[in-house]
Amino acid sequence: MSEGAAVGGTRTGPERAAVALDALRASPRTPGRLHRVLEQALVFAGAAFVGVYTPGDDPAQLSLAESAGLPRTLYGLRDGYPAEGSSPVAEAHRTGRPRLLGPEELAGCPEARRTPSPDFSVALLPLGPAGTGALVAVSEHPGGFGIEDRACLELIAGAVAVPAPGAAGAPGELSANAFDLAMDTGRVQVGDAILGLFGLGRGTFDGRVETLLARAVPEDLPALMSVVEADHMSIGDRELEFRILQPSGALLWLRLRGRLLSGGEGRPARLVGTVADASTLRSDVTDVARVQRLAAALATAGTVKDVGRAVVDALRGPLRADRIALAELENDRLVVTVLDPPEPEAWPEVWRTEWRTEWPDAPVRAMPTLAAALREGRARIWPAGSTLEPALAEVGPGGLAVLPLPAGGRVAGACLIGWDDPHDFGPDERALLTACAALTGQALLRAHAFDAEHELVGMLQRTLLPRRLPRLPGAVAVARYLPTTAGLEVGGDWYDVIPLADHHVAFVIGDVQGHNAGAATLMGQMRTALRAYAAEGHAPDVVVAHANRLLLDMETDLFATCAYVDVDMEQGTAWIVRAGHLEPVVRHPDGSTEILRTEGGPPLGVTAQAEFPMTPLRLAPGTVLALTTDGLVESADTDLDTGMERLAHALSAADPAHLGLVADALLTDAHRTDDVALLLMRYDGMAVRPLRESWTVWRVPEAVRHARRFTRRTLRTWGVSPDTLDAALLVVSELVTNALVHTDGQVRLDLSLVNHRLRLAVADASPRSPVKPTSIGWEATGGRGILLVEAVSAAWGTVPVSGGKQVWAELVPGG
Repeated sequence: MSEGAAVGGTRTGPERAAVALDALRASPRTPGRLHRVLEQALVFAGAAFVGVYTPGDDPAQLSLAESAGLPRTLYGLRDGYPAEGSSPVAEAHRTGRPRLLGPEELAGCPEARRTPSPDFSVALLPLGPAGTGALVAVSEHPGGFGIEDRACLELIAGAVAVPAPGAAGAPGELSANAFDLAMDTGRVQVGDAILGLFGLGRGTFDGRVETLLARAVPEDLPALMSVVEADHMSIGDRELEFRILQPSGALLWLRLRGRLLSGGEGRPARLVGTVADASTLRSDVTDVARVQRLAAALATAGTVKDVGRAVVDALRGPLRADRIALAELENDRLVVTVLDPPEPEAWPEVWRTEWRTEWPDAPVRAMPTLAAALREGRARIWPAGSTLEPALAEVGPGGLAVLPLPAGGRVAGACLIGWDDPHDFGPDERALLTACAALTGQALLRAHAFDAEHELVGMLQRTLLPRRLPRLPGAVAVARYLPTTAGLEVGGDWYDVIPLADHHVAFVIGDVQGHNAGAATLMGQMRTALRAYAAEGHAPDVVVAHANRLLLDMETDLFATCAYVDVDMEQGTAWIVRAGHLEPVVRHPDGSTEILRTEGGPPLGVTAQAEFPMTPLRLAPGTVLALTTDGLVESADTDLDTGMERLAHALSAADPAHLGLVADALLTDAHRTDDVALLLMRYDGMAVRPLRESWTVWRVPEAVRHARRFTRRTLRTWGVSPDTLDAALLVVSELVTNALVHTDGQVRLDLSLVNHRLRLAVADASPRSPVKPTSIGWEATGGRGILLVEAVSAAWGTVPVSGGKQVWAELVPGG
């Protein structure tokens, strides 16, 4: 045995599967038996996912009755399919013939969206004669299911017996410790053993799940409610331990194992499972259960570290191993990413003295035995006393298992499991190690893919958000964005501060539904659209209405919420528009806070007939305006109203003189489970109030002369110097003349003086901007006006205004 023994047994995979299925057929019929039958496909056929689709109350629809393994959504599989549709599931159901789909056939399938591996294959097997349903199995191994794998799947398809949806049966048909809960009504059928644990009699139990929950210890009730409420649960397994108070007053620990079954189109879901006395349960579990638990843990593992922790939790304790190491293969080096136990003294001395970094890493060629196992790609075991190089022998002096981790047609790394005392490797344990190795390798591949996607989406979102906020006249603004602390993907929260004409500033915050690259991209599009509509000079309600129509025209399934606040910095007034978003919170100068109960419209992208009413607001110097997304104020244990009140209280206690510290404190105190965007503005009031006058230019022969006279009278009143006055009259003459000659409709002249800068602006109804000529000949009769304006002005330009434009020029008196 010194050269190692390949993992395997004397029986073939189909033979071992037949033995396991015979044992399940002989067991009592319980709600979880179908799931245990499907689990055999994970162990004996190497499937990553297996599910059963059957016709239900509506024979025109095939519904997912049960599944095991990784989430079906990874492979684009649905909860249901039309029985007469063109899907491969429906074809296998109608024809009663098996079908295998390889990567080439799946590549053209529109439902094969992002998958863990480009090499996954699908096997579809009928459950019996045509019209009885189909078994769907997914393989991530290159080459798909082999001959023995397909034989195992045929055995499993033949062993499947699915009760009709909704046919929970009478109480006597359930095993003693089983239950069947209708998620829509809360009616539950339970076995006699469960009633005994709760101290209830068959004749006195009213069939309501609330009657059972009333016996739970209050501290354990939230965990139980998260299982028995459909909104808090996804299709799949749940397991938890909880305490009840028996009628005698005794405290009893119970263990619930449940699985949510989809009801299909138009039918309620059902939760089926078992409840047992936790003190009487065996401490060990079956190998199939270990694989299933590992698969469930790896399905939610987002990072390489998460994968390592899941493997350690699933294997070290149940196998009574003394140490586990998980290492990734990077080129020709093996880099350890997980050590359990983490203490260096628990590992070979050579790992501590000769390997280069804090985490051990070494060339594969330094361990020839390990290199040979990786080349073969098969799990190998060495019992106590095997002759190995010291770097391996000291990992498991009583026994060593090396599991190459296959992923995407290559070996992604290795898992080393060692025992100090002599360990006996049985055939079932060897099969367990092989199944765990395949799951772990694919999980590592997905973890790296998710890491790369997370970095890409994070970079995309950082690019789309403002890099810095502008300096504002009469106000200070700060913003913060924090991604979610749960999961790897970022969402569509955004904020923006938009300086507008006449010392108006728009403050915007929004949230696009979802947490993926699509949400982040749509966030960037909505931010850009709102900024563009605002710059055109539209009123706040029109800006939001335009954004709503744009989102509808995009024909996306996503929607967005936003709050838009237009603040007049000169007057200290604001208009607020909400589209399905949270109300703003205002901190008044005296320290009191208020959640503004403003009227709002629906989210953007929901309906084309939406109206977005405007709510006025007065701002005294020292007022702080807070806009945020729901990630700051809402979580699993905090409802929205409580979170808003908490935000208002925290804002009241803060020092508005240091707005950045206020923002940091608000984020620190939050219990975040979602993305958070926060925008704070402190209104100080403008130190110098601008001087403004406007003149409507009528289309009469003396129009330009009237405009010049109005300008001269106004600027003299403001005390503008004669030199600046002459230049201003020249600019007004040219801009008004251009507007009258080249456009139709109303023309307006606006004059303003602020901070010693004189701004002259002429607005007209034409969207076409004036073009500065590149050259003018002596014989030319026009085109010199814009050149003159540019020559005498410090700056000039044009901006869109409500379907037309405004041409402006700035002069600096004495400059």
